[in-house]
Amino acid sequence: MIVAGLILLGVGVADLVRQYLGARARWVGFGVAALVLFGVAVAVDAAVWGFVAIAAAAAWVSTTPSDGRGRGGLWPAGVLGVSVAALVVLLGPRSSSVAFDDLWSLPGPALAVPIDLVVLVGGILAFLLESANIIVRIALSSEHVRMTDDGAQAGSALAPTLRGGRLIGPLERVLVFALTLAGAYTLIAAVLAAKGIVRFPEISRDSDDGNRAEYFLIGSLVSWVVAFAAAFLVWWGARS
Repeated sequence: MIVAGLILLGVGVADLVRQYLGARARWVGFGVAALVLFGVAVAVDAAVWGFVAIAAAAAWVSTTPSDGRGRGGLWPAGVLGVSVAALVVLLGPRSSSVAFDDLWSLPGPALAVPIDLVVLVGGILAFLLESANIIVRIALSSEHVRMTDDGAQAGSALAPTLRGGRLIGPLERVLVFALTLAGAYTLIAAVLAAKGIVRFPEISRDSDDGNRAEYFLIGSLVSWVVAFAAAFLVWWGARS
């Protein structure tokens, strides 16, 4: 489980660095992020896995452009998802997480929370902020590529019409992730319905080809799948 958490943390932080830092400062940011990630790995007695996480983050950045326009499609996201899920399901938490296990085990409502699970949740939250946005962009871009030339032009002009997605998406995913873990399924349904209601005026002005509705549905469904999958990882890790 600690490996999956470190990988997701590395990928999430790397995407935040390339999203919010300019081209000149980006490589410095990557270097600082790698050092911090390795420091976290050392602190939780997983130094070797820290190198694995840094390599995974580098591979992710090199294969997934932040604008979602790469030719690779969704295969990097699929490889990452399958790998992380396998690591959580097959490995589980370590019996003794770190050298000072009593210090790192956080008190919970019913029992101590192992540091492996804490790192996994932290990595997932970092991933949901910007990396999941990139997955959504790749899905939308892949769909538009399959359209005709006229449809592709309409799709490319569509992104600015649904405003606020870059901020709404991460907030929505984190909220759905937290509510799923809390078992508040009624509230989840309310959140998803509220998003549709808020977007309805824009979608109702859609043209005959339905591009705007398609953009909304694909983006929302991919975003929700990522959030639910993240909650499943934590649920499985907590039960291990």
